[in-house]
Amino acid sequence: MKTYSIYPAIAEFIGTFFLVFLGCGGIVLSQVDPTSMSPFIVPFLFGGTVTIMIYSVGHISGAHFNPAVTLAFGLTRKFPREKIIGHTIGQCLGALLASLLHGLIWGGGHDFGVAASSRHFLFIFGGEVLFSFLLMFVIMSVATDTRAVGNLAGLAIGLTVTLCCFIGGPLMGLSMNPARTLGPAVFSGSLVTSGAYLLGPYLGAFLGAWTYEKIKCEGDKENKEIDSTCC
Repeated sequence: MKTYSIYPAIAEFIGTFFLVFLGCGGIVLSQVDPTSMSPFIVPFLFGGTVTIMIYSVGHISGAHFNPAVTLAFGLTRKFPREKIIGHTIGQCLGALLASLLHGLIWGGGHDFGVAASSRHFLFIFGGEVLFSFLLMFVIMSVATDTRAVGNLAGLAIGLTVTLCCFIGGPLMGLSMNPARTLGPAVFSGSLVTSGAYLLGPYLGAFLGAWTYEKIKCEGDKENKEIDSTCC
């Protein structure tokens, strides 16, 4: 029987903790003290944190920091399915701890950086699918294809998160990450209304991973000169 170390899950816990603590913390700070934090900075906090944590623990856990990414990797056989639950638990616990600390540090007067919008459920769900598709498509291209420049993966993924936040944040309170949604939603009491933010990323991430695998593998079959990395 195969046994797996707990340390990759701990790495996911740490990475997701800082993603929510810094990213959502920027949102909280802009609410409780607008003079010290501009909302314009928030996308850089999310993207920058993803980048530095990829380079910090990517070699330990794969640096998913996102249950939807973990599941998509598992479904496309890029990640051992036996590790999905451990990674997901670590990610969710990290997000919950970060939001708990937001409450302890700043008390009330903020919404914990919860992903929320007055838009219709289907609009939010569709947006989460679209932006999560893009994020996972980029992740697959730079992290699983041996032809990509691997040492730039962190920058590419972090920049993708930043750009998506700039558009999706004002548009529909973008999350792209069920763990990032979960922590603030639990502590702000809005878990019941967060369904689109919790479910959309799973579909979008799977579609992004499947699409990249499809065009990569079919392209490799047509071009025999390319060293295929398909299963």
